Amino acid sequence: MPIIEMHLMEGRTVEQKRAVAQAVTEAVTRSLGVKHDSVRILITEHGDEEFFVGGMNMAQRAAAQRAAAEEQQ
Repeated sequence: MPIIEMHLMEGRTVEQKRAVAQAVTEAVTRSLGVKHDSVRILITEHGDEEFFVGGMNMAQRAAAQRAAAEEQQ
């Protein structure tokens, strides 16, 4: 029983999450030769204050990227 765990930033619609779950299920069933009913997908959503890259949360990264873009202008 494959269990797929996805971590996404908040903001995706229900339709988008359903679409990606369906696409991943199809890929797993094709590549592993398992039944659709055996595929489990867990989606965990994270807000800007809960996801860090390089020691900065997403809100901080967005602010830094805006500042860098303004400097280049």
